[in-house]
Amino acid sequence: MSEDGPDLVVAGAGGGLVAALRAAELGLDVLVVEASEHFKRGNNTAMSTAMIPGAGSRWQRDAGIEDSPATFVDDVMRKTKGSADRDLAQALADVSAPLVEWMADHLSIPLTLVTDFAYPGHSALRCHTVEGRHGSILLDHLVRAVTENPRIDVLSPARLTDVVVEDGRVRGAVVTLPDGTTEAIPTGAVLLATNGYGGDHDRVAEHVPEIADARYHGSEYSRGDALAIGDRLGAASAYLDSYQGHAALSKKASTLVGWATIMHGGVVLDVTGRRFGDETTGYSEYAAHLAARPDSEGWIVIDKDIHDKCLSFTDFRQTVESGAVVWADDLSALAAATGLPVEAVVEEMAAVQRYARGEAPDPFGRSSFEHQLTAPYAAVRIVPALFHTQGGLVVDGTARVLRPDGTAIDGLFASGGAAMGISGHGAAGYLAGNGLLPALGLAYLAAGVAADSHH
Repeated sequence: MSEDGPDLVVAGAGGGLVAALRAAELGLDVLVVEASEHFKRGNNTAMSTAMIPGAGSRWQRDAGIEDSPATFVDDVMRKTKGSADRDLAQALADVSAPLVEWMADHLSIPLTLVTDFAYPGHSALRCHTVEGRHGSILLDHLVRAVTENPRIDVLSPARLTDVVVEDGRVRGAVVTLPDGTTEAIPTGAVLLATNGYGGDHDRVAEHVPEIADARYHGSEYSRGDALAIGDRLGAASAYLDSYQGHAALSKKASTLVGWATIMHGGVVLDVTGRRFGDETTGYSEYAAHLAARPDSEGWIVIDKDIHDKCLSFTDFRQTVESGAVVWADDLSALAAATGLPVEAVVEEMAAVQRYARGEAPDPFGRSSFEHQLTAPYAAVRIVPALFHTQGGLVVDGTARVLRPDGTAIDGLFASGGAAMGISGHGAAGYLAGNGLLPALGLAYLAAGVAADSHH
């Protein structure tokens, strides 16, 4: 690190590590500032299912899958009912395939294309992931690469609490240490990669009240730091009502049961033993639907075939190992094991069988039942959760933070939950991987602009 300070300061050691690695590759010296000493297991990147969309990647070509950035953007706009920022969606779609290929080639991360099931809203199989399908494994790969890079230093635990801007451009970063002392670090570029405000209950209650009483399943350090800094610097913010919810958190284990259970043919019952919607619309919006049901909880019902298919997910294996799955040899026994009304469960599941066989249309409009559920049955009690917020500082297609008049604060960037995302408003616009893509993709793009400005 030079005496003049780092060329780039990255706040947040999740997806922001991609910016550090890309900037170092382009010749910059980088300082990563991270608030949690346990970030390798506790941040939102680590807690994700490590699904990274890549539209038009070589893995897709090898599998004979036709896809393009334009198709991806169409999916985003359809899922968000036209409310997402199209320019940002286009920028992220364009970088998505180069990003996953760079991660594989430059960082030696063993990515594969998920082809065993399709996530709601994606018209092509485009999610790439690591072995175990878990964010902690992805983050381990990023941390390994950072540790091996002499151009990158990591300061942890420490919080980036302010950015110094003079004459319209970044001149430094202010870091606060655990003992309360502060240090001003000269730099010409700062990336805010501190996630959103999901850990700040007051902000959640203000912007997304329908999910405020749900369990928060994210980093305690996601407190809106980037928003606070941006506000002080006159930055614009947008989509603050946008978030990723999840309707499949195990009540017993606080582990993610996962929506692959649904896409393989499972269903959700509330505590009255009844279904209450089309589960395949998406796990994010279904969280608020579940939160609105009696007792704000329910049960995912699957069978052994689906159970076995989902064991490829680390989260699901952890749910199984926790003892959260109950088994039954018939539907009456399933009702007894879950405490749900017997008559309702038997009636509802018999109806599901008819829908799966095509003998009757699902009254909720669900058209995809991968197969008929057969004994033995399994069920997991679930509660709705808030995973992370999707709104934040307004950025352009290169991650530069913008003022309300559209001009950029020179040298200031935001990525992931610190920036506005591409999920539109509310929870219904969220597509699998569209939290991780802005985290990694905007970080990658920011590094390129920072390097161009430096050189």
